[in-house]
Amino acid sequence: MFIRSLLKFLLRGPGSLGSPVARWAATLLAVAGAAFMIWSAVIHLELWGDGYKDIPTIGPLFLAQSVGLIVLALVVVAFRWLALLAAAAVGMVGTAVGLLLTVYVGLFNYKESLAVPYAMLSLYVEFVGAGLLALGAGVLALAAPARAPSNPSRAAART
Repeated sequence: MFIRSLLKFLLRGPGSLGSPVARWAATLLAVAGAAFMIWSAVIHLELWGDGYKDIPTIGPLFLAQSVGLIVLALVVVAFRWLALLAAAAVGMVGTAVGLLLTVYVGLFNYKESLAVPYAMLSLYVEFVGAGLLALGAGVLALAAPARAPSNPSRAAART
């Protein structure tokens, strides 16, 4: 019973919410967050094409991030489930943290600088996108669910 309830909660989408305002808010936040995911993917594809593809480990990660975020963005828009929005937010934060680790610590024997093209823009895009997706997940998690319609034939049978 617990697993069924948990799955129902994680697969909660805007259609399961009782308030039209909450439904619209969750949908708009999911779509806006997905747009930022695609923006981040485009930035990484541009950088990959501009020479990052030649950096061992980092190059393939740029390509994987780009393809992965585009696919996840499309899935987020298609389904808008709580679990997907939360996973997408984590993915965006993970991308930003990867850049910050590369700048301040180094990653896979590679050190980056925030002065390179698109570095700061990428951080803004990823953190704003993560925030939008987290807000959308919050709306889905906290908004009151739609009430199940009452069955008039059942009520008549009880009397």
